Formats: sequence, structure tokens, C-alpha cells
Amino acid sequence: MTPDPDKLNALVGRVVGDFGAIATAPLVLLGDRLGLYRAMADGRPVTADDLADRTGLRRRYAQEWLNAQAAAGYVDYDATTQSYSLSAEAATVFTDESSPAHLAGGFEVLASMYFDLDKVERAFRNGTGMGWHEHHPCLFRGTERFFRAGYNADLAPNWIPALEGVADRLRAGGSVADVGCGHGASTIVMARAFPNATFVGYDYHAPSVDVARERARDAGVADRVRFEVAGAKDFPGRGFDLIAFFDCLHDMGDPVGAGRHVRQALNEGGTWMIVEPFAQDDVAGNLNPVGRIYYAASTMVCTPCSLAQETGLGLGAQAGERRLCAVAEEAGCTHWRRATETPFNLVFEARH
Repeated sequence: MTPDPDKLNALVGRVVGDFGAIATAPLVLLGDRLGLYRAMADGRPVTADDLADRTGLRRRYAQEWLNAQAAAGYVDYDATTQSYSLSAEAATVFTDESSPAHLAGGFEVLASMYFDLDKVERAFRNGTGMGWHEHHPCLFRGTERFFRAGYNADLAPNWIPALEGVADRLRAGGSVADVGCGHGASTIVMARAFPNATFVGYDYHAPSVDVARERARDAGVADRVRFEVAGAKDFPGRGFDLIAFFDCLHDMGDPVGAGRHVRQALNEGGTWMIVEPFAQDDVAGNLNPVGRIYYAASTMVCTPCSLAQETGLGLGAQAGERRLCAVAEEAGCTHWRRATETPFNLVFEARH
């Protein structure tokens, strides 16, 4: 094939842009870990000397980091005063963990993909999978931080009220299971919003359960929240009013089997809430910036995770509503509804 010169130049331009984004990612992690963004969060202009004084770091490193951030467009640079400032918008993205626009945790997820590249390459070559527990720990931290922002913004005020009758039931009491709870962010958000209900989070990854227990104690909800090590097909307990799967159904090897277990664990009239990454049913509909992120994460994390388990259905992070609904129907659910959505998530209601 002979490349078209104009198309080649355009593609090279896009790849160079990607080089810059990839090269900037570890600098974002440095800024997050070293408190550089937080030191600039008041919006006042700083020089490299100022930033070094505020953080206790060496000036030369602060200078180069600031220049890189300015080149990325994350920090504003004033050539007249040779000073740098963080806009209110950038401060929200990089420092405000209470905001749904906070994205710093996502960079830890990206870092894990590079740490685990050799393992995923082996999985590609030999056709096996790679379990969630086999990933670098920064994946577990980053996943919680990335999704926690959305849970804080939408879970209690929007998602649960969109489920038929669930919010009223939880206000009056009720019992909730959070399956695949990870570090417990979603469980704790729900517990704070519904103080009369009781909650249990299940995850097969014991180190994550240990972190979740600590987070519940720190949040002051440990009297109503407990965390246990258990899988989606064998978690104990019956009579739950709500069983929630947050961004994890597509990671499971046997999501149908998990759905059947959910049916047995719900009480009469109970609801299965399934929160999944936003996706259209066809590939073409997902060829956009959000789909690009999710397909990459699905290749490196989600699909290998599913293929490492029994059945290994491999739904992937961009499964789409049609395939997810088929899983619920095969599990025996007779009611399915898209309750609400965000640019990053689809929220479904299933019952039997």
C-alpha cells in the first residue's frame, strides 16, 4: 500500500499528540502525590521558587514540572511575570475529590496498564486470562478514586431515586448488598445517604476488603456496614432489598451465574441495580473519546479478568444494553429497565 501524504501527516500529528498525553500522565501522578496541584489550588500565580517553598521540593524539579504542565495546557503561564497559575477548572479536576469532574484517580488506572503490560501480553499469546488480583495495586486505588467522584455526585441523589420504590424502602430501613465492592466507596456513599438501612459489601479480593473495612471505620458507618470476602456467585445472605453491581458485571466470567445467585438472594420485590460503563450496542457508536478509554481498559483489565474465570464470557466494558439485558434475562429476570445514565455510566434496574 502507498500512503496518502496528507492522511499520513494527519495521523502522525494525532500520534504526536498522543505521545504528549502519555508523557504527561506520570507528571500528573507526581503532581498529585507530591501535592503540587494542591499547593496551587488557591489560583494565585506562583514562580518555581514559590512552588518549591510551598512544597519543600527542589526548585529545579518544580520548574521543569511547571513547564511541562503549561505545555500540556493544565497550568496557565504568564510570560511577562514568568509565573504559573492553576485555574478553578484545573483545580477541580486535579484536587477536588468531592467533584464528579475529579479525574486524578484515572491516571493511576492508566499507570497500572503499563505495570501489567507483560502479563497481558502473555495472556494474549497463550489465550488465558489475568485475574483482577494479579494487577498492580495502583489499579485498585485508581479505580476507587476514579469512580468515587461519580458515586458521590450521582448515586444517592440520582441513581437510587431512579429505581422504582427503592429509595423509600431504604429510608425506612432495608438491607443492601454491594457485590464487587472493591475499596467500599459505593457502599459507604449509600450508607451515609440512608442511615436507617444496613449494608454489606462483598469482594473476592481480600486486600480490598481490608481497605474497605478501614474506610468504613473512618467514615463512621462501621456500625451499619460490614465487608466480607466472597464472590458474586457464592456471597452469603438472603432477603436483600437491593443488590448492587457497580461497574463489575462485565468483569465476571459467569455473569449469568452471578445473576441467578442475585435472584436467590433478593427478597420478594427486591431490585438488582446494575451500573455499567456507558456504551452503545454497536462498535461504531462507541468510537468516541469515552469509548476509546473504555475499550483500552477493557483490553488491558476487564476482558482478561473475565477470561481468567470459569465460563469466561468476556462481555467487555463496552458490552452495551442489549447484551447486558440478555444476561439478565438468561439469569431469570423478567423486568429490565434503563433507569438513568451519565456520560460515563448506564444504570439498570432488574427484577424477577
